[in-house]
Amino acid sequence: MTMHKAVSMTKSSLQRILILSFIACLSSALQTELDEEACSLLPYEHFLIYSKRVLTPKGLTAAIVEVDKGKIVSVKEQSTPPTSSTELPVSDYGNAVIMPGLIDLHVHLNEPGREEWEGFVTGTKSAAAGGVTTVVDMPLNSFPTTISKESLQLKLLAANGKLAVDVGFWGGLVPENAENTTALDELLSSGALGLKAFMCPSGINDFPMTTASQIKAALPVLAKYGRPLLVHAEVQQPLEDGHPQLEEFTGLSSEEKRHYSTYLASRPESWEKQAVQELVNAAQITTAGSSAQGAHIHIVHLSDAGNSLDLIKKAKHDGAHLSVETCPHYLSFSAEEIPDGNTQYKCAPPIRHAENRASLWKALMEGHIDFLSSDHSPAPPELKLLEEGDFINAWGGISSLQLVLPATWTFGKGHGITLERVALWWSVNPAKLAKLSQKGSIEVGKDADLVIWDPETSFIVDENYSLFHKHKVTPYAGKTLSGQVISTFSRGNLVYHEGHHATKACGLSILSA
Repeated sequence: MTMHKAVSMTKSSLQRILILSFIACLSSALQTELDEEACSLLPYEHFLIYSKRVLTPKGLTAAIVEVDKGKIVSVKEQSTPPTSSTELPVSDYGNAVIMPGLIDLHVHLNEPGREEWEGFVTGTKSAAAGGVTTVVDMPLNSFPTTISKESLQLKLLAANGKLAVDVGFWGGLVPENAENTTALDELLSSGALGLKAFMCPSGINDFPMTTASQIKAALPVLAKYGRPLLVHAEVQQPLEDGHPQLEEFTGLSSEEKRHYSTYLASRPESWEKQAVQELVNAAQITTAGSSAQGAHIHIVHLSDAGNSLDLIKKAKHDGAHLSVETCPHYLSFSAEEIPDGNTQYKCAPPIRHAENRASLWKALMEGHIDFLSSDHSPAPPELKLLEEGDFINAWGGISSLQLVLPATWTFGKGHGITLERVALWWSVNPAKLAKLSQKGSIEVGKDADLVIWDPETSFIVDENYSLFHKHKVTPYAGKTLSGQVISTFSRGNLVYHEGHHATKACGLSILSA
């Protein structure tokens, strides 16, 4: 995620946020007494759900999943639904797939401070409608950015009573705290699941970029807490011969700015390669006996499937504590398909050519890419400059949180993906990175976070499709996708079913111990 022009806010705006958040907390407390039973569309907490296709760690099987007080208490393989004589209520989903709920570790909910961009209510409702039962919120695009103990507490205050699903929070690594052990200690001890850094300008004045040396300085603190550092891996480099220098792109004609090829040329693969190389070098201090032994670096939204991926593969082979994700939009679209002026496709790093997309799929299928995330980064339509079609100055960010499951399935079928792989990329491996030990699989003792969906049902993302994002601008508009989400359970609460949400938002804020 990035934008061309930086955005900031004032101190008076922060004071307004504090007052409004306090009022919201009081309102939420009063509402709790009025509708205790409204957390779920089901009127009971101990029940059975059945399907002929339940995905457990042992594989796909017909099974009954018993849920009680938000936890999975038994998983029993059975070829037929429970009989009517059972003492517990039963939801029979027939041949629909029951999978662990998706965990999206890369979401910009933008609250407090920029609720007009998204917000906890709309963001988590769209997550629930997409089968995403856990979201981890990025530390920028909100105001203030989450770079201190105090700003994390503001996040928690703002989220209270608004979450349709569970939400965790990344803290931010910026120059002012990167070499301040006390500040990082306070942020991590307050419950941030890890830290996020940018190696290029983020587009937000309140969240400046960090250098490789600043990243290395922070790794020992992360090692102490056993939490990951997530990095936006682009470092600005001189552009290739024949292309304008970066500062000259703003001086292009209106027509030139409409060409997607112009934007693509402004952020070449070499930017990713340079950043990955610096991160691989930094990861050397994470090995046994080094100053940051046990620290872990995670590269977000990889776009370059060439030299950057080769560096990552070698570093992993050599034992570096390194992992990487990519996003469905890099797997769904290619530069050749993006019409000029269609700025809903703008993101950073950019969507690259079809050959690169095929290589990303190959790396994902072979396990070189660890998992997927949405990088859901919405903005008001006016910031996307849709009428001008200006790729250089439009805000960059793909809005897709509700659609990541069907997008992954639709565009992955031609590459031989299976339900097991979808769960690995969207549930199992994300839970491991964020250390969400109670989530990520259908097992006894785990949270009853479940998505029930029909991989065979298709739908069109058009005006008749209920998209719960605050803004409907998305590159998936008009596309036919396979994989309809039917129901979503969050800790045993039926929070979404066929277009309807539970009336009360009972998601929890997740903090590291």
